[in-house]
Amino acid sequence: MFGLLLVLCVLLPPSPGAQIPNQGQPKHPPIATNGERFPWDQMRLPQTISPLHYDLTIHPNLTTQDFTGVVRISLDVHEDTSAVILHAKQMEISNVLLLAPEGARPLKVLEYPGFHQLALISDSVLTKGRKYEVQLEFAANLSDSFHGFYKSSYRTSSGEVRTLASTQFEATFARGAFPCFDEPAFKANFTVQIIREPRHIAVSNMPKVKTVVLPGDLLEDHFDTTVKMSTYLVAYIVSDFLSVSRTTQHGVKISIYAVPEKINQTAFALDAAVKLLDFYDDYFDIPYPLPKQDLAAIPDFQSGAMENWGLTTYRETGLLFDPDKSSASDKLSITKVIAHELAHQWFGNLVTMEWWNDLWLNEGFAKFMEFISLDITYPELHVDDFFLNKCFEAMEVDSLSSSHPVSTPVENPTQIQEMFDDVSYDKGACILNMLRDFLTPEAFEIGIIRYLKRYSYQNTVNSHLWESLTDSPPKDGQSRALFSKHPSIETENLDVRAIMDTWTLQEGFPLVTVEVKGREVRLSQERFLRTDDHSLTEGFLWQIPLTYMTSASNTIHRFLLKTKSDVLYLPEEVEWVKFNVNMSGYYMVHYAGDGWNSIIKLLQHNHKALSGNDRASLIQNVFQLVSVGKVSLDTALELSLYLSNETEIMAVTRGFGELVPLYKLMEKRDMTVLEKQMKGYIVELFRDLIDQQQWSDSGSVSERVLRSYLLLFACFMNYEPCVRKAIQLFSQWKESDGILPHLFSLPVDVSMAVFVIGARTPEGWDFLFEKYRNSLQMSLKSRYKSAMAISPLQDKLQWMMEQSLHGEVMKTQDLPDVVVSVAKNPRGYKLAWDFLRASWVTLVKKFDLGSNALSYMVTGVTNQYSTREMLQEIRSFFDSLTEETGSQMRCIQQTYETIEDNIRWTDTNLPLLQSWLNKRSRRTLTYL
Repeated sequence: MFGLLLVLCVLLPPSPGAQIPNQGQPKHPPIATNGERFPWDQMRLPQTISPLHYDLTIHPNLTTQDFTGVVRISLDVHEDTSAVILHAKQMEISNVLLLAPEGARPLKVLEYPGFHQLALISDSVLTKGRKYEVQLEFAANLSDSFHGFYKSSYRTSSGEVRTLASTQFEATFARGAFPCFDEPAFKANFTVQIIREPRHIAVSNMPKVKTVVLPGDLLEDHFDTTVKMSTYLVAYIVSDFLSVSRTTQHGVKISIYAVPEKINQTAFALDAAVKLLDFYDDYFDIPYPLPKQDLAAIPDFQSGAMENWGLTTYRETGLLFDPDKSSASDKLSITKVIAHELAHQWFGNLVTMEWWNDLWLNEGFAKFMEFISLDITYPELHVDDFFLNKCFEAMEVDSLSSSHPVSTPVENPTQIQEMFDDVSYDKGACILNMLRDFLTPEAFEIGIIRYLKRYSYQNTVNSHLWESLTDSPPKDGQSRALFSKHPSIETENLDVRAIMDTWTLQEGFPLVTVEVKGREVRLSQERFLRTDDHSLTEGFLWQIPLTYMTSASNTIHRFLLKTKSDVLYLPEEVEWVKFNVNMSGYYMVHYAGDGWNSIIKLLQHNHKALSGNDRASLIQNVFQLVSVGKVSLDTALELSLYLSNETEIMAVTRGFGELVPLYKLMEKRDMTVLEKQMKGYIVELFRDLIDQQQWSDSGSVSERVLRSYLLLFACFMNYEPCVRKAIQLFSQWKESDGILPHLFSLPVDVSMAVFVIGARTPEGWDFLFEKYRNSLQMSLKSRYKSAMAISPLQDKLQWMMEQSLHGEVMKTQDLPDVVVSVAKNPRGYKLAWDFLRASWVTLVKKFDLGSNALSYMVTGVTNQYSTREMLQEIRSFFDSLTEETGSQMRCIQQTYETIEDNIRWTDTNLPLLQSWLNKRSRRTLTYL
């Protein structure tokens, strides 16, 4: 979604976290907490025993904020052994029994916290092929973080604070809620019972089958047994939520759960979930295997949402929608997140990656299916207008030497957490989109259905997917002809695995250089890498499904580039050639020789000869090529001049995406004159488009999102007509509040621009804060918070960060967004860096090492610095950390690389930028 931060500062995407040196084995033999030697020395569990079934009873106490439980696990013994090794983290274990045919007997328990492992030691051998059960009682506190079985709370409109308990087990946090084999390949069935007070309800993965009355005014809910699944997908919630329900055409009951006062904001999500689950049921040709699907809006939730089978959980902003107060962007993001989580019910839940190194098989597919599903079910959202941005975001991270392959070896929980990044999600989606375009949508769909049917309830690796998609005589009778729709591609011996291994097993992406000489097109490939160490680009080779079109033909031509260089021949000489049509491929293109001049000429005289996505990709390519010295800055800026005629959202926002960071670099160097010139150029470029915007909620979703984007930018840049209108609307809105609010309705799509102007004064900021504190509309609260975070009032910015950390007035889940917003604020970037340093230990405890939230703050706070002095200050802090406090996180290496790249760029290009802007200064507006 194009939100506030992208408009003002064009954030680098939340960066992936770190690659920690392999910690699969301890340096010394592991010693249990009682001083004895622990019988297992690997991070991964042994394969000698696997679980078949868990019978789990949980009793949370929301008053004392702890829980007790008992779990009975049925075991399948594959090798003779006297030790059962499983996971448990930060819990008291007691009364551990082995339940064998000859009777129950106690087991000795050893604990090794370093690997979160328990060893249950039997005095007799557990024999291969026999079935046993172990039973453990356990107790722990509800977690203070956003993982495991954790506490959440919300404040009612009357001021009462109410508590609930919810779960978040992905990736390695089920072990903090109950003893289990907490790895995705150890699939089992789960039968859950939850003990609660009558004032609460309990929900879990499966429907409730009965409720038993217990002594002490307690109730015990019994839930049906789940299908075979991984531990990270188990879920349960104890709360006072209300729900609304409907049934899909396929007979699945869909329910939305939310806090009572927000249940009236669930109608849109209910409609979307019904429509999307029916779509996936048909598209995958596999019936959804559970009788129900619940979607729950949790008041405290770190990530966007979680795909627990049958009980998906969401941030409130990811599920709740008010037709009168939510924006077009809100509608788009809510439908996308629901589409994502419901796609996981097949990709991830039904078929699960064997280990976290292939997380992309879950997340890349779910991200990709957001766009496939919404294109069909919600055509009015025009999701195609937004997909390309995912590829741009992935490339930001993937162009660093500290990136990682889509499929990467990982061992410990921190490394696993770090896999939840733009490479797994966005690059994964983009390479799948490239493959779908290459094979044809029909052949691709057949292949993924074959994959899902073949591996249902199982675990997979990369190669299983490629085998299902390869053009071999299909076992299920499908025709080879579907793979032959591109006559320019040799499909007879097409090896999908050979092609896709080059995209998933090596990091980065290719830069294809194209040089046209008459009818001859010379092609070469190399790794695109933002570094001055050219040795790091050697040894990389991709099989690239190239697409291209020319001035002579709108036909999309195809060519599979397998070698370092090649030549193709055109039927005739042409004025221009455009490779990577619609940027369906995950690669950049450099037009050598006179190529860029031909492109610039085309854009200036007839830009609509190319699609909006083609134009966006050209903007991105040319500015990124400046950073690696392939193209001069003058060339990129000359190309940007055509943007004064641009109206399509993807090209406009990419123009901002490449131009805004340039003045942000100057901002950190106190180069106010040049910064002002650059801002003036950007406003001049888009002034006509800004002036055309109506202050209303009319138009398509893309038009409305673009309107919000442009007006917010214009007001932030002090564009006088925008500021004047925003001041007028803020005054009207403020004056009507509480007296005659129904007589004045502020258009939703322009509200951010209005709030940002209002937040510039202490009185306006305080008014927005009161509205924030009392509002029950989640999307509106989010806009209030965002506007307050980009106020120039430094004391307010500092207070917001502190309050978000404290978590009572402002939710701690929002802290990463608040800190990064303040960091992008020209009056707040130093405050954000100082806050990050001072609060580091607390942040690590709250958000966990390797988490996306922590990485997002690290990169978001640092990625626009461009001086050696600041690099040294940042290095000094991160170098002072220990491995336990995050010194090895990948995002820290990315931070260093990004700042080095910024320094290199500014040292090389600022004189050129100054010269180019000076030549245009007579035409540059002077109102800034």
